[in-house]
Amino acid sequence: MTDTSNSCSLDAAPADSVNRSPGAVAAPGTAARSPAQRTGPRDPRRRRFIVGGTLAGGGLALGFNVPFGGTAAAQSGDTAAVPEINAWVVVRPDDTVVVRVARSEMGQGTHTGLAQLVCEELECDWSRVRLEAVTAGRNFARKRVWGDMSTGGSRGIRTSHDFVRRGGAAARIMLVQAAADSLQVPAAELTVARGVITHAASGRSVRYGEVAAAAAKLTPPDAKSIVLKSPKQWRVAGQPMRRLDTAPKVDGRQIFSIDVRLPGMLNAAVRQCPVFGGRLVSFDQAKVTGMPGVRGVVRVNDSTVAVVADTWWRAKTALDALPIVWDEGENAKVSSRTIDAHLRTGLTSNDAFADSNFGDARKAIAGAARRIEATYSAPFLAHATMEPMVCTARISADRGEIWVATQNQELAHAALAETSGLPLAQCEVYNHNLGGGFGRRVTVPDFIRQSVLIGRQFPGVPVKLIWSREEDQAQDFYRPISMCRMEAGVDEKGELVGLHVRVSGQSINAALNPGAIKDGRDVRQLQGMWQEPGDAQIGYTVPNLLIEYAMRNTHVPPGPWRGVNTTQNGIYLECFMDEVARLARRDPLEFRRVLMKNHPKHLGVLNATAERAGWGKPLPRGVHRGIAQFMGYASYSAAVAEVSVNAKKQIKVHRLVLGTDCGHQVNPDQIAAQVEGSVAYGLTAAFYGECTVTNGRINELNFNTYEIMRLATFPRVETVIAPTWDFWGGVGEPTICVTAPAVMNAIAAAIGRPVRSTPLKNEGFTFI
Repeated sequence: MTDTSNSCSLDAAPADSVNRSPGAVAAPGTAARSPAQRTGPRDPRRRRFIVGGTLAGGGLALGFNVPFGGTAAAQSGDTAAVPEINAWVVVRPDDTVVVRVARSEMGQGTHTGLAQLVCEELECDWSRVRLEAVTAGRNFARKRVWGDMSTGGSRGIRTSHDFVRRGGAAARIMLVQAAADSLQVPAAELTVARGVITHAASGRSVRYGEVAAAAAKLTPPDAKSIVLKSPKQWRVAGQPMRRLDTAPKVDGRQIFSIDVRLPGMLNAAVRQCPVFGGRLVSFDQAKVTGMPGVRGVVRVNDSTVAVVADTWWRAKTALDALPIVWDEGENAKVSSRTIDAHLRTGLTSNDAFADSNFGDARKAIAGAARRIEATYSAPFLAHATMEPMVCTARISADRGEIWVATQNQELAHAALAETSGLPLAQCEVYNHNLGGGFGRRVTVPDFIRQSVLIGRQFPGVPVKLIWSREEDQAQDFYRPISMCRMEAGVDEKGELVGLHVRVSGQSINAALNPGAIKDGRDVRQLQGMWQEPGDAQIGYTVPNLLIEYAMRNTHVPPGPWRGVNTTQNGIYLECFMDEVARLARRDPLEFRRVLMKNHPKHLGVLNATAERAGWGKPLPRGVHRGIAQFMGYASYSAAVAEVSVNAKKQIKVHRLVLGTDCGHQVNPDQIAAQVEGSVAYGLTAAFYGECTVTNGRINELNFNTYEIMRLATFPRVETVIAPTWDFWGGVGEPTICVTAPAVMNAIAAAIGRPVRSTPLKNEGFTFI
């Protein structure tokens, strides 16, 4: 078990932290993601490296097919000087190891973690590891040798670890064999450490870079036959290694997609109908044509208009002056009040489906010695990424290119091809580090399509589309709104005999993936309450259990939001479990432990967290504790909060202890950083987060009305890592779901009544 307290640093930035930096470079001298011009101080060494290619002078480029098998992939343009064997690991003559990554980096440390896993099996020198990003066009040209390029659902490492480790191990085997051939000794007599291969008997040694070219000519081993290291043998993986992307962020060598500058580039600002589902009727282009810098006004699609100018501010200024006529349609009649009434019908309707139904919950509750019923609710939430939606497109008759920050490169690639009308082979995506993702940039390439449609009107000219903050807030794909009605009964001994959960809310799948809904059933919305083990299993055994979902969709578009449905369901279930514990006259921790005997991993994390927090020990006067546990993204989480509430309803969160079991830990500092980031995200949502609707449109359009947690109110955070080393779980999202309910349960203990709705500001609470 690892205990990490307040470990946030430049080398372990909180989740999705945003610095003025790009997504191209991961370490000094690392190849850039795109040919975009820089905006910060120029590093001539970096420029020579980009122009000259990454592998001039020969070396070993090694990887593997996904799935394993088949012949070696053809050489790609940037490695033409190297006799390439495959795709993933490159060893240059100067012993630099270039690890190619196909996942996106948005502050969560995935790139560094993947590099650690490769380095561990490769036995190279960590100080000489560099990263090179893979583009979607290259992946397509090489028959998807890098496989899935999406980054979401806390899967960046947990679905990549096996093949990147095998790539590192295969490279090591071939380098050792090349050294054996050079030294004319059996490979079994050689050892390797930090990129140096040694023959102990003769005292001779060679460096990786010296035998890389020879290794490249060897037949790679069968990836399936490779025996990977046990985590108990790890020396680089599993350690708190410094992140590879820190220095470029600090010294300005990286660029975000919003910083892209290309020769002759124009800029675009867009406005969409403020009511979802409305359409664009007309606009008076003549009113802005003569304004400074304006190059044109574009009808982007049926609901969107754009102004293109030589600078973005001039484009936005002209857009603000452009007379626009909208047809807002019937959705203009919708409000938060009508949406609330719509959701409430699902709490008692007959159209819900039961995902879990054991025993007879209704009968058991009706006959219980004591009963309780409660209704909770959670609002729409915006992603509010620090970097708004941005995409630069350059479209010509035979080539389509975009410079963008996306969590799903292949989806962006497909959107570019489809919208431009060009074949995939003639399209390329230059992905940059994200200035915040949180799910907004993973499923819907709406801003990419807009950028390409605008770019088509200016052939061969790069046009950078930037959404204003107001547009970003008004046109999001929001965390779905929902309510939950719960009933429970306990017997004379205080034991839970029946639990009924009914969730009523919007379905993400109904909007974005309707094929996943079978017979009106969408289990996604019950994430964290599933019976099936593996990803988001409920952690309690109840003799009579009924968990239902009633779909209630609205015109507001939903989408995945960091933690997705575990963030609502964690509050619903864990806050209600505290209410049931009080009904049973039991300590909340002890009450949970009884129900978790058949769930050892859930219970293990809960116990480790409670122990570290000192559950049951005296607290300063006026300070109260709250506890919660939940599961999501194949990881187990728990939290204990220490909170005080004064007579003015001012809440102070003094301390949060969060525990997680993600199975294997690749970098404990990054895990702690992700936990701290989840606290910022979870508490922001609990205290402030809410998107309301009036006349069919979102009201909260900037940070003055959509507040974000301030550093001054950030609590002391302690992270307890309790790995069991027998599975691969996620890290970026799981602990969000326990942050808010632990705090809300502590507030309930302080004020003597439960709080059942977020944001807490609506109940008159303030956060200090």
